Amino acid sequence: MAEILERFLRYVKINTRSDEEVTDRTPSTDVQWDLARLLEGELRELGLQDIELNEQCFLTATLPANTDKELPVIAFLAHMDTSPDYNGANVNPQIIEKYDGGEIPLKGKEGMVLSPKLFPDLLNYKGKTLVTTDGTSLLGADDKAGIAAIMDALAYLVNHPEFEHGTVKVAFTPDEETSNGIDHFDVKKFGADLAYTVDGGREGEMEYENFNAARAFITAHGKSVHPGDAKNVMVNAMLIFFEFNSLLPIEQRPEHTEGREGFYHLWKMTEGSVEEVEGVYLLRDHDADKFEQKINMVEDAVEFMNKKYGEGTVTLKLNRQYRNMREVLEPVFHVVEIAQQAMRELGITPISNPIRGGTDGARLSYKGLPTPNLFNGGHNFHGPYEYLVVETLENASKVILKIIELYTNK
Repeated sequence: MAEILERFLRYVKINTRSDEEVTDRTPSTDVQWDLARLLEGELRELGLQDIELNEQCFLTATLPANTDKELPVIAFLAHMDTSPDYNGANVNPQIIEKYDGGEIPLKGKEGMVLSPKLFPDLLNYKGKTLVTTDGTSLLGADDKAGIAAIMDALAYLVNHPEFEHGTVKVAFTPDEETSNGIDHFDVKKFGADLAYTVDGGREGEMEYENFNAARAFITAHGKSVHPGDAKNVMVNAMLIFFEFNSLLPIEQRPEHTEGREGFYHLWKMTEGSVEEVEGVYLLRDHDADKFEQKINMVEDAVEFMNKKYGEGTVTLKLNRQYRNMREVLEPVFHVVEIAQQAMRELGITPISNPIRGGTDGARLSYKGLPTPNLFNGGHNFHGPYEYLVVETLENASKVILKIIELYTNK
Protein backbone atom coordinates (compact mmCIF):
# COMPACT_ATOMS: atom_id res chain seq x y z
CA MET A 1 0.00 0.00 0.00
CA ALA A 2 2.79 2.41 0.89
CA GLU A 3 4.33 2.35 -2.59
CA ILE A 4 1.15 2.92 -4.60
CA LEU A 5 -0.01 5.61 -2.14
CA GLU A 6 3.35 7.35 -2.48
CA ARG A 7 2.96 7.33 -6.25
CA PHE A 8 -0.53 8.76 -6.07
CA LEU A 9 0.47 11.55 -3.69
CA ARG A 10 3.43 12.44 -5.92
CA TYR A 11 1.16 12.79 -8.94
CA VAL A 12 -1.67 14.79 -7.34
CA LYS A 13 0.77 17.42 -6.08
CA ILE A 14 1.29 18.46 -9.71
CA ASN A 15 -1.35 20.86 -11.03
CA THR A 16 -2.57 19.57 -14.41
CA ARG A 17 -5.87 21.43 -14.73
CA SER A 18 -7.01 21.64 -18.36
CA ASP A 19 -8.87 24.57 -19.92
CA GLU A 20 -12.07 24.00 -21.87
CA GLU A 21 -11.90 27.50 -23.35
CA VAL A 22 -8.68 26.63 -25.22
CA THR A 23 -9.63 24.69 -28.35
CA ASP A 24 -6.86 25.58 -30.80
CA ARG A 25 -4.05 23.53 -29.26
CA THR A 26 -3.33 20.32 -27.36
CA PRO A 27 -2.57 20.28 -24.52
CA SER A 28 -4.84 23.13 -23.53
CA THR A 29 -2.56 24.05 -20.60
CA ASP A 30 1.22 23.94 -20.26
CA VAL A 31 1.05 22.50 -16.73
CA GLN A 32 0.12 19.09 -18.15
CA TRP A 33 3.68 18.79 -19.45
CA ASP A 34 4.98 18.75 -15.85
CA LEU A 35 3.33 15.42 -15.05
CA ALA A 36 4.07 14.03 -18.52
CA ARG A 37 7.80 14.62 -18.09
CA LEU A 38 7.79 13.10 -14.60
CA LEU A 39 6.06 9.98 -15.92
CA GLU A 40 8.41 9.82 -18.88
CA GLY A 41 11.33 9.65 -16.46
CA GLU A 42 9.66 6.96 -14.36
CA LEU A 43 8.96 4.83 -17.44
CA ARG A 44 12.63 5.08 -18.42
CA GLU A 45 13.67 4.04 -14.92
CA LEU A 46 11.44 0.97 -15.25
CA GLY A 47 13.19 0.09 -18.51
CA LEU A 48 10.20 0.29 -20.86
CA GLN A 49 10.82 0.61 -24.57
CA ASP A 50 9.53 2.84 -27.40
CA ILE A 51 8.94 5.68 -24.93
CA GLU A 52 7.60 8.72 -26.75
CA LEU A 53 6.32 12.05 -25.48
CA ASN A 54 5.04 13.77 -28.60
CA GLU A 55 4.41 17.43 -29.37
CA GLN A 56 0.80 17.19 -28.17
CA CYS A 57 1.72 15.71 -24.77
CA PHE A 58 0.73 12.10 -25.45
CA LEU A 59 3.09 9.80 -23.55
CA THR A 60 3.29 6.19 -24.78
CA ALA A 61 5.54 3.25 -23.94
CA THR A 62 5.86 -0.51 -24.44
CA LEU A 63 6.71 -3.39 -22.14
CA PRO A 64 7.82 -6.17 -24.52
CA ALA A 65 6.45 -9.68 -24.23
CA ASN A 66 8.47 -12.23 -22.25
CA THR A 67 6.83 -15.25 -23.89
CA ASP A 68 6.73 -16.79 -27.35
CA LYS A 69 2.97 -17.28 -27.20
CA GLU A 70 0.91 -15.44 -29.80
CA LEU A 71 -1.01 -13.03 -27.63
CA PRO A 72 -2.99 -9.82 -28.20
CA VAL A 73 -1.25 -6.53 -27.49
CA ILE A 74 -3.03 -5.10 -24.43
CA ALA A 75 -2.96 -1.40 -23.52
CA PHE A 76 -3.90 0.57 -20.42
CA LEU A 77 -4.62 4.30 -20.53
CA ALA A 78 -5.24 7.13 -18.09
CA HIS A 79 -5.49 10.88 -18.54
CA MET A 80 -3.15 13.38 -16.94
CA ASP A 81 -5.37 16.47 -16.80
CA THR A 82 -7.76 17.34 -14.00
CA SER A 83 -11.12 19.02 -14.38
CA PRO A 84 -11.42 22.75 -15.15
CA ASP A 85 -14.49 22.77 -12.90
CA TYR A 86 -12.50 23.40 -9.72
CA ASN A 87 -9.11 24.54 -8.46
CA GLY A 88 -6.36 22.00 -9.19
CA ALA A 89 -3.40 23.90 -7.74
CA ASN A 90 -1.80 23.54 -4.31
CA VAL A 91 -3.39 20.17 -3.62
CA ASN A 92 -2.86 19.25 0.04
CA PRO A 93 -4.11 15.70 0.57
CA GLN A 94 -5.27 14.45 3.96
CA ILE A 95 -4.57 10.78 4.77
CA ILE A 96 -7.19 9.19 7.02
CA GLU A 97 -6.05 5.79 8.28
CA LYS A 98 -8.60 3.32 9.63
CA TYR A 99 -11.50 5.65 8.84
CA ASP A 100 -14.05 5.52 11.70
CA GLY A 101 -17.19 6.44 9.73
CA GLY A 102 -17.44 9.98 11.06
CA GLU A 103 -17.15 13.45 9.60
CA ILE A 104 -13.81 14.50 8.13
CA PRO A 105 -13.04 18.23 8.65
CA LEU A 106 -12.05 20.23 5.56
CA LYS A 107 -10.53 23.70 5.40
CA GLY A 108 -12.28 25.15 2.36
CA LYS A 109 -14.66 27.23 4.47
CA GLU A 110 -15.90 27.38 8.03
CA GLY A 111 -17.75 24.23 9.06
CA MET A 112 -16.90 22.36 5.85
CA VAL A 113 -16.82 18.56 6.34
CA LEU A 114 -16.79 15.40 4.27
CA SER A 115 -19.74 13.70 5.89
CA PRO A 116 -21.53 10.34 5.42
CA LYS A 117 -24.77 12.26 5.90
CA LEU A 118 -24.20 13.86 2.50
CA PHE A 119 -22.07 11.05 1.02
CA PRO A 120 -23.37 7.77 2.51
CA ASP A 121 -20.89 5.67 0.47
CA LEU A 122 -18.30 6.71 3.04
CA LEU A 123 -19.83 4.23 5.48
CA ASN A 124 -18.71 1.40 3.19
CA TYR A 125 -15.10 2.28 3.95
CA LYS A 126 -14.89 2.04 7.74
CA GLY A 127 -11.44 0.76 8.64
CA LYS A 128 -10.01 1.67 5.24
CA THR A 129 -7.39 4.28 4.37
CA LEU A 130 -8.85 7.36 2.68
CA VAL A 131 -7.13 10.25 0.94
CA THR A 132 -9.22 13.43 0.88
CA THR A 133 -8.71 17.02 -0.18
CA ASP A 134 -8.27 19.74 2.42
CA GLY A 135 -11.34 21.46 0.95
CA THR A 136 -9.49 24.10 -1.06
CA SER A 137 -8.99 22.08 -4.25
CA LEU A 138 -10.03 18.91 -5.98
CA LEU A 139 -7.88 15.85 -5.28
CA GLY A 140 -7.09 14.66 -8.79
CA ALA A 141 -7.94 10.98 -8.41
CA ASP A 142 -9.64 11.57 -11.75
CA ASP A 143 -7.40 10.31 -13.21
CA LYS A 144 -4.12 10.28 -11.33
CA ALA A 145 -5.40 7.26 -9.43
CA GLY A 146 -5.62 5.50 -12.81
CA ILE A 147 -2.04 6.55 -13.59
CA ALA A 148 -0.85 5.27 -10.21
CA ALA A 149 -2.59 1.91 -10.72
CA ILE A 150 -1.03 1.44 -14.17
CA MET A 151 2.44 2.45 -13.03
CA ASP A 152 2.20 0.15 -10.02
CA ALA A 153 1.22 -2.78 -12.26
CA LEU A 154 4.09 -2.02 -14.65
CA ALA A 155 6.56 -1.93 -11.77
CA TYR A 156 5.31 -5.34 -10.64
CA LEU A 157 5.73 -6.84 -14.11
CA VAL A 158 9.25 -5.44 -14.43
CA ASN A 159 10.28 -6.69 -10.97
CA HIS A 160 8.72 -10.14 -11.46
CA PRO A 161 10.05 -11.50 -14.76
CA GLU A 162 8.53 -14.89 -13.90
CA PHE A 163 5.07 -13.31 -14.55
CA GLU A 164 4.42 -14.40 -18.13
CA HIS A 165 2.83 -11.77 -20.37
CA GLY A 166 2.45 -10.59 -23.92
CA THR A 167 3.25 -7.10 -25.15
CA VAL A 168 1.77 -4.45 -22.85
CA LYS A 169 1.41 -0.83 -23.93
CA VAL A 170 0.55 2.24 -21.89
CA ALA A 171 -0.60 5.73 -22.79
CA PHE A 172 -1.02 8.79 -20.59
CA THR A 173 -3.07 11.40 -22.37
CA PRO A 174 -3.95 15.14 -22.11
CA ASP A 175 -7.23 17.03 -22.17
CA GLU A 176 -9.69 14.25 -21.42
CA GLU A 177 -11.76 16.61 -19.29
CA THR A 178 -12.24 19.02 -22.20
CA SER A 179 -13.23 16.17 -24.57
CA ASN A 180 -10.62 17.38 -27.07
CA GLY A 181 -7.44 15.44 -26.36
CA ILE A 182 -8.05 11.92 -27.59
CA ASP A 183 -9.10 13.15 -31.05
CA HIS A 184 -5.38 13.57 -31.75
CA PHE A 185 -4.35 10.09 -30.58
CA ASP A 186 -2.86 7.90 -33.32
CA VAL A 187 -4.46 4.50 -32.69
CA LYS A 188 -2.77 2.82 -35.66
CA LYS A 189 0.71 3.94 -34.61
CA PHE A 190 0.01 2.90 -31.01
CA GLY A 191 -0.45 -0.66 -32.21
CA ALA A 192 -2.64 -2.22 -29.50
CA ASP A 193 -5.33 -4.83 -30.15
CA LEU A 194 -7.48 -3.98 -27.14
CA ALA A 195 -7.29 -1.51 -24.29
CA TYR A 196 -8.73 -0.36 -20.98
CA THR A 197 -8.99 3.12 -19.53
CA VAL A 198 -8.58 3.14 -15.73
CA ASP A 199 -10.86 6.08 -15.07
CA GLY A 200 -13.85 4.76 -13.13
CA GLY A 201 -14.74 5.20 -9.48
CA ARG A 202 -15.82 2.71 -6.86
CA GLU A 203 -14.51 -0.82 -6.64
CA GLY A 204 -15.93 -3.16 -9.25
CA GLU A 205 -16.99 -0.54 -11.79
CA MET A 206 -16.68 -1.97 -15.27
CA GLU A 207 -18.12 0.43 -17.79
CA TYR A 208 -18.81 -0.29 -21.43
CA GLU A 209 -21.78 1.97 -22.12
CA ASN A 210 -21.78 5.76 -22.26
CA PHE A 211 -23.94 8.60 -23.49
CA ASN A 212 -24.25 9.65 -27.07
CA ALA A 213 -23.36 13.31 -26.76
CA ALA A 214 -23.63 16.65 -28.51
CA ARG A 215 -23.39 20.31 -27.62
CA ALA A 216 -25.97 22.72 -28.95
CA PHE A 217 -24.91 26.38 -29.10
CA ILE A 218 -28.07 28.48 -29.15
CA THR A 219 -27.85 32.22 -29.88
CA ALA A 220 -30.83 34.51 -29.52
CA HIS A 221 -30.59 37.78 -31.45
CA GLY A 222 -32.55 40.85 -30.39
CA LYS A 223 -33.02 44.47 -31.35
CA SER A 224 -31.95 47.03 -28.79
CA VAL A 225 -33.63 50.46 -28.71
CA HIS A 226 -34.26 52.93 -25.95
CA PRO A 227 -36.98 51.48 -23.69
CA GLY A 228 -38.88 54.75 -23.93
CA ASP A 229 -39.32 54.16 -27.65
CA ALA A 230 -39.50 50.36 -27.55
CA LYS A 231 -43.13 49.67 -28.44
CA ASN A 232 -43.41 47.35 -31.46
CA VAL A 233 -39.68 47.78 -32.10
CA MET A 234 -37.59 46.25 -29.32
CA VAL A 235 -36.83 42.51 -29.41
CA ASN A 236 -35.30 41.35 -26.12
CA ALA A 237 -32.84 38.54 -26.84
CA MET A 238 -32.87 37.36 -23.22
CA LEU A 239 -36.63 36.86 -23.25
CA ILE A 240 -36.41 35.15 -26.63
CA PHE A 241 -33.87 32.74 -25.14
CA PHE A 242 -36.04 32.07 -22.09
CA GLU A 243 -38.98 31.29 -24.37
CA PHE A 244 -36.83 28.91 -26.42
CA ASN A 245 -35.71 27.15 -23.24
CA SER A 246 -39.34 26.70 -22.17
CA LEU A 247 -39.98 24.61 -25.31
CA LEU A 248 -37.64 21.84 -24.08
CA PRO A 249 -39.14 19.20 -21.74
CA ILE A 250 -38.63 20.04 -18.07
CA GLU A 251 -38.79 16.39 -17.01
CA GLN A 252 -35.75 15.65 -19.17
CA ARG A 253 -33.35 17.90 -17.31
CA PRO A 254 -30.40 16.25 -15.50
CA GLU A 255 -31.88 16.86 -12.06
CA HIS A 256 -34.88 14.71 -13.01
CA THR A 257 -33.12 11.80 -14.75
CA GLU A 258 -31.00 8.77 -13.86
CA GLY A 259 -29.67 5.48 -15.26
CA ARG A 260 -30.10 5.34 -19.03
CA GLU A 261 -32.42 8.36 -19.13
CA GLY A 262 -31.05 11.14 -21.30
CA PHE A 263 -31.37 14.87 -20.80
CA TYR A 264 -31.19 18.42 -22.13
CA HIS A 265 -28.84 20.38 -19.88
CA LEU A 266 -28.48 24.16 -20.06
CA TRP A 267 -24.80 24.06 -19.21
CA LYS A 268 -23.73 27.69 -19.45
CA MET A 269 -24.86 31.11 -20.71
CA THR A 270 -23.05 34.24 -21.79
CA GLU A 271 -23.66 37.48 -19.97
CA GLY A 272 -26.78 38.36 -21.90
CA SER A 273 -28.13 41.65 -23.19
CA VAL A 274 -31.17 42.85 -25.09
CA GLU A 275 -29.09 42.55 -28.25
CA GLU A 276 -27.76 39.00 -27.87
CA VAL A 277 -27.42 36.02 -25.54
CA GLU A 278 -25.92 32.59 -26.08
CA GLY A 279 -26.52 29.38 -24.16
CA VAL A 280 -24.83 26.01 -24.49
CA TYR A 281 -26.85 22.83 -24.04
CA LEU A 282 -25.49 19.36 -23.42
CA LEU A 283 -27.64 16.78 -25.19
CA ARG A 284 -27.24 13.22 -23.87
CA ASP A 285 -28.84 9.80 -24.32
CA HIS A 286 -27.62 6.20 -24.26
CA ASP A 287 -30.17 5.17 -26.88
CA ALA A 288 -29.08 6.29 -30.36
CA ASP A 289 -32.67 6.85 -31.60
CA LYS A 290 -33.65 8.87 -28.54
CA PHE A 291 -30.46 10.90 -28.91
CA GLU A 292 -31.43 11.82 -32.48
CA GLN A 293 -34.90 12.74 -31.24
CA LYS A 294 -33.33 15.19 -28.79
CA ILE A 295 -31.37 16.83 -31.58
CA ASN A 296 -34.55 17.01 -33.67
CA MET A 297 -36.40 18.59 -30.75
CA VAL A 298 -33.81 21.37 -30.48
CA GLU A 299 -33.89 21.93 -34.25
CA ASP A 300 -37.70 22.07 -34.22
CA ALA A 301 -37.69 24.57 -31.34
CA VAL A 302 -35.28 26.81 -33.28
CA GLU A 303 -37.50 26.59 -36.37
CA PHE A 304 -40.61 27.44 -34.32
CA MET A 305 -38.97 30.53 -32.80
CA ASN A 306 -37.81 31.77 -36.19
CA LYS A 307 -41.28 31.35 -37.67
CA LYS A 308 -42.71 33.32 -34.77
CA TYR A 309 -40.16 36.15 -34.60
CA GLY A 310 -38.45 36.13 -37.99
CA GLU A 311 -35.70 34.13 -39.65
CA GLY A 312 -32.37 34.36 -37.85
CA THR A 313 -33.81 35.34 -34.47
CA VAL A 314 -32.50 32.09 -32.99
CA THR A 315 -29.50 30.26 -34.46
CA LEU A 316 -28.11 26.81 -33.72
CA LYS A 317 -24.61 25.42 -34.01
CA LEU A 318 -24.47 21.68 -33.25
CA ASN A 319 -21.29 19.89 -32.23
CA ARG A 320 -21.55 16.10 -32.05
CA GLN A 321 -19.03 14.89 -29.46
CA TYR A 322 -19.02 11.12 -28.95
CA ARG A 323 -21.15 7.99 -29.28
CA ASN A 324 -22.09 5.04 -27.08
CA MET A 325 -19.16 2.62 -27.22
CA ARG A 326 -21.34 -0.43 -26.53
CA GLU A 327 -22.27 -0.58 -30.22
CA VAL A 328 -18.67 -1.33 -31.21
CA LEU A 329 -17.75 -3.39 -28.15
CA GLU A 330 -20.47 -5.99 -28.58
CA PRO A 331 -18.69 -7.82 -31.47
CA VAL A 332 -15.54 -8.13 -29.28
CA PHE A 333 -17.26 -8.53 -25.94
CA HIS A 334 -14.48 -10.75 -24.60
CA VAL A 335 -12.74 -7.47 -23.73
CA VAL A 336 -15.50 -6.84 -21.18
CA GLU A 337 -15.90 -10.47 -20.09
CA ILE A 338 -12.21 -10.96 -19.34
CA ALA A 339 -12.18 -7.87 -17.13
CA GLN A 340 -15.28 -9.09 -15.29
CA GLN A 341 -13.66 -12.51 -14.82
CA ALA A 342 -10.51 -10.84 -13.51
CA MET A 343 -12.53 -9.03 -10.86
CA ARG A 344 -14.41 -12.15 -9.81
CA GLU A 345 -11.18 -14.12 -9.41
CA LEU A 346 -9.97 -11.37 -7.09
CA GLY A 347 -13.18 -11.49 -5.05
CA ILE A 348 -14.53 -8.26 -6.53
CA THR A 349 -18.12 -8.06 -7.77
CA PRO A 350 -18.28 -6.37 -11.20
CA ILE A 351 -20.65 -3.40 -11.39
CA SER A 352 -21.69 -2.56 -14.95
CA ASN A 353 -23.57 0.71 -14.83
CA PRO A 354 -23.96 2.93 -17.90
CA ILE A 355 -21.72 5.98 -17.74
CA ARG A 356 -23.77 9.15 -17.45
CA GLY A 357 -21.05 11.02 -19.26
CA GLY A 358 -18.28 10.33 -21.71
CA THR A 359 -14.94 8.59 -21.74
CA ASP A 360 -11.85 8.56 -23.91
CA GLY A 361 -12.63 4.88 -24.37
CA ALA A 362 -15.70 5.74 -26.42
CA ARG A 363 -13.69 7.67 -28.99
CA LEU A 364 -10.92 5.07 -29.00
CA SER A 365 -13.47 2.30 -29.56
CA TYR A 366 -14.84 4.12 -32.61
CA LYS A 367 -11.29 4.63 -33.84
CA GLY A 368 -10.85 0.85 -33.88
CA LEU A 369 -9.37 0.20 -30.42
CA PRO A 370 -11.97 -1.49 -28.15
CA THR A 371 -11.60 0.29 -24.79
CA PRO A 372 -13.95 -0.26 -21.84
CA ASN A 373 -13.32 1.47 -18.52
CA LEU A 374 -12.06 0.11 -15.17
CA PHE A 375 -12.38 1.51 -11.63
CA ASN A 376 -9.61 3.42 -9.84
CA GLY A 377 -10.99 3.98 -6.33
CA GLY A 378 -11.93 7.65 -6.52
CA HIS A 379 -15.21 9.27 -5.44
CA ASN A 380 -16.87 12.70 -5.83
CA PHE A 381 -14.71 13.75 -8.76
CA HIS A 382 -14.34 17.39 -9.92
CA GLY A 383 -14.74 19.10 -6.58
CA PRO A 384 -13.48 19.69 -3.03
CA TYR A 385 -15.30 16.64 -1.60
CA GLU A 386 -13.28 14.24 -3.75
CA TYR A 387 -11.66 11.30 -1.96
CA LEU A 388 -9.80 8.07 -2.75
CA VAL A 389 -9.98 4.64 -1.08
CA VAL A 390 -6.39 3.38 -1.09
CA GLU A 391 -7.33 -0.31 -0.80
CA THR A 392 -9.51 0.06 -3.92
CA LEU A 393 -6.61 1.72 -5.75
CA GLU A 394 -4.48 -1.32 -4.85
CA ASN A 395 -7.18 -3.60 -6.25
CA ALA A 396 -7.28 -1.59 -9.48
CA SER A 397 -3.60 -2.46 -9.98
CA LYS A 398 -4.33 -6.12 -9.22
CA VAL A 399 -7.15 -6.17 -11.78
CA ILE A 400 -4.75 -4.89 -14.45
CA LEU A 401 -2.35 -7.72 -13.67
CA LYS A 402 -5.13 -10.31 -13.59
CA ILE A 403 -6.43 -9.19 -17.01
CA ILE A 404 -2.93 -9.64 -18.43
CA GLU A 405 -2.68 -13.06 -16.80
CA LEU A 406 -6.05 -14.22 -18.14
CA TYR A 407 -5.20 -13.19 -21.71
CA THR A 408 -1.83 -14.94 -21.39
CA ASN A 409 -3.46 -18.20 -20.32
CA LYS A 410 -6.59 -17.90 -22.50
